Amino acid sequence: MAPRAAIGLAATALAAIAIAATGLAAIASAGPASAETRYGIGRPATAAEVAAWNIDIDRDGRKLPAGRGSVAQGGALFAERCASCHGAKGEGGLGDRLVGGQGTLASAQPVKTVGSFWPYAPTLFDYVRRAMPMDAPQSLTDDEVYAVVGYLLNLNGLLPDDAVLKARSLAAVRMPNRDGFVPDPRPDVP
Repeated sequence: MAPRAAIGLAATALAAIAIAATGLAAIASAGPASAETRYGIGRPATAAEVAAWNIDIDRDGRKLPAGRGSVAQGGALFAERCASCHGAKGEGGLGDRLVGGQGTLASAQPVKTVGSFWPYAPTLFDYVRRAMPMDAPQSLTDDEVYAVVGYLLNLNGLLPDDAVLKARSLAAVRMPNRDGFVPDPRPDVP
């Protein structure tokens, strides 16, 4: 390539970089409120709206809500609201299998269920409360979620038939695979 052509290409590339940088600076300076003023829609969420969505439960169960549910209540709820997808005893169907699989994770065909794979019982409460039943997520009361989670833990041999779950008792359940997860060794992952 002739020296003049190379210089022309370099100048064109620098001009394109400058244009892109200017555009990015304009977007960054617009800030998050730009949609509100530019399009006339939207508003910041209120504290009450944020609180309504801030329902996550950590693995230690510190944010579990008040409430209680028995294994027996959970069995009736499971039959009514969950069995059509997960099978009468959590054996699977349209939805995932929820029971069994203990001792299979290191095998060629691991069976990942609540009893074999799930590491922390409070996060099971979190998942059921947020996502189940699939046709009506977040429709179960906290008492109903405690009951269904208790029933699932019972089906997996982790709670007795007469168990009643509350925040403290759920947080105390030690799942079989609690130590089966390892920290991510990549330096760029918090």
